[in-house]
Amino acid sequence: MAKKSHGFRIKTRGKLTKDVRTRGKVPVSRILQEFEVGDSVHIILEPSVHKGMPFPRFHGRTGKVLGKRGSSYVLTIMDGNKEKTIISRPEHLKKQVF
Repeated sequence: MAKKSHGFRIKTRGKLTKDVRTRGKVPVSRILQEFEVGDSVHIILEPSVHKGMPFPRFHGRTGKVLGKRGSSYVLTIMDGNKEKTIISRPEHLKKQVF
Protein backbone atom coordinates (compact mmCIF):
# COMPACT_ATOMS: atom_id res chain seq x y z
CA MET A 1 0.00 0.00 0.00
CA ALA A 2 1.31 3.45 -0.92
CA LYS A 3 2.10 5.96 1.78
CA LYS A 4 -0.62 8.60 2.25
CA SER A 5 0.28 12.14 1.22
CA HIS A 6 0.30 14.75 3.98
CA GLY A 7 0.70 17.88 1.88
CA PHE A 8 0.13 21.50 2.87
CA ARG A 9 -3.55 21.50 1.87
CA ILE A 10 -4.52 18.15 3.42
CA LYS A 11 -8.14 17.86 4.67
CA THR A 12 -9.15 21.28 3.35
CA ARG A 13 -11.73 20.34 0.71
CA GLY A 14 -14.50 22.34 2.40
CA LYS A 15 -12.33 24.95 4.07
CA LEU A 16 -10.56 26.02 0.87
CA THR A 17 -13.61 26.09 -1.42
CA LYS A 18 -15.17 29.35 -2.54
CA ASP A 19 -18.85 30.09 -2.78
CA VAL A 20 -20.18 30.38 -6.35
CA ARG A 21 -20.76 34.13 -5.90
CA THR A 22 -17.19 34.83 -4.76
CA ARG A 23 -15.30 32.77 -7.35
CA GLY A 24 -12.75 34.33 -9.63
CA LYS A 25 -10.00 36.85 -9.14
CA VAL A 26 -9.36 38.55 -5.83
CA PRO A 27 -10.20 42.28 -5.84
CA VAL A 28 -7.12 44.51 -6.02
CA SER A 29 -8.31 46.38 -2.92
CA ARG A 30 -7.98 43.16 -0.93
CA ILE A 31 -4.39 42.65 -2.11
CA LEU A 32 -3.40 46.27 -1.37
CA GLN A 33 -5.08 46.58 2.05
CA GLU A 34 -2.84 47.96 4.80
CA PHE A 35 -2.74 47.11 8.51
CA GLU A 36 -1.12 48.94 11.40
CA VAL A 37 0.94 47.36 14.16
CA GLY A 38 -1.44 46.27 16.92
CA ASP A 39 -4.45 45.83 14.61
CA SER A 40 -6.62 42.79 15.27
CA VAL A 41 -7.16 40.73 12.13
CA HIS A 42 -9.05 37.57 11.16
CA ILE A 43 -7.16 34.91 9.21
CA ILE A 44 -9.54 34.00 6.37
CA LEU A 45 -7.71 31.95 3.74
CA GLU A 46 -8.11 32.94 0.09
CA PRO A 47 -7.95 29.60 -1.79
CA SER A 48 -7.21 31.16 -5.20
CA VAL A 49 -3.93 32.65 -3.90
CA HIS A 50 -1.41 30.05 -2.76
CA LYS A 51 1.47 32.43 -2.14
CA GLY A 52 1.77 33.67 1.45
CA MET A 53 -1.03 31.41 2.71
CA PRO A 54 -0.84 30.52 6.42
CA PHE A 55 -1.26 26.87 7.39
CA PRO A 56 -4.96 25.91 7.05
CA ARG A 57 -5.16 25.04 10.76
CA PHE A 58 -5.21 28.78 11.48
CA HIS A 59 -8.21 29.53 9.20
CA GLY A 60 -10.81 31.48 11.18
CA ARG A 61 -8.42 32.49 13.95
CA THR A 62 -7.89 36.06 15.11
CA GLY A 63 -4.46 37.54 15.74
CA LYS A 64 -2.59 40.79 16.26
CA VAL A 65 -0.26 42.40 13.74
CA LEU A 66 3.32 42.53 15.05
CA GLY A 67 4.88 44.11 11.98
CA LYS A 68 5.48 43.92 8.26
CA ARG A 69 7.96 41.70 6.44
CA GLY A 70 8.22 42.64 2.78
CA SER A 71 4.66 42.64 1.46
CA SER A 72 3.52 40.21 4.18
CA TYR A 73 2.45 40.74 7.77
CA VAL A 74 3.78 39.07 10.91
CA LEU A 75 0.95 38.04 13.23
CA THR A 76 0.75 36.51 16.65
CA ILE A 77 -2.06 34.18 17.69
CA MET A 78 -2.79 32.01 20.70
CA ASP A 79 -2.92 28.27 19.92
CA GLY A 80 -4.13 26.81 23.19
CA ASN A 81 -1.73 28.20 25.80
CA LYS A 82 1.07 28.72 23.28
CA GLU A 83 1.68 31.97 21.42
CA LYS A 84 2.54 31.39 17.76
CA THR A 85 3.91 33.68 15.07
CA ILE A 86 2.43 33.50 11.57
CA ILE A 87 3.52 35.23 8.38
CA SER A 88 0.70 35.96 5.93
CA ARG A 89 0.00 38.08 2.91
CA PRO A 90 -2.87 40.60 3.11
CA GLU A 91 -5.16 38.58 0.78
CA HIS A 92 -5.64 36.09 3.63
CA LEU A 93 -6.45 38.72 6.28
CA LYS A 94 -9.50 40.79 7.20
CA LYS A 95 -9.56 43.63 9.70
CA GLN A 96 -11.62 42.86 12.80
CA VAL A 97 -14.50 45.32 13.24
CA PHE A 98 -15.66 45.88 16.79
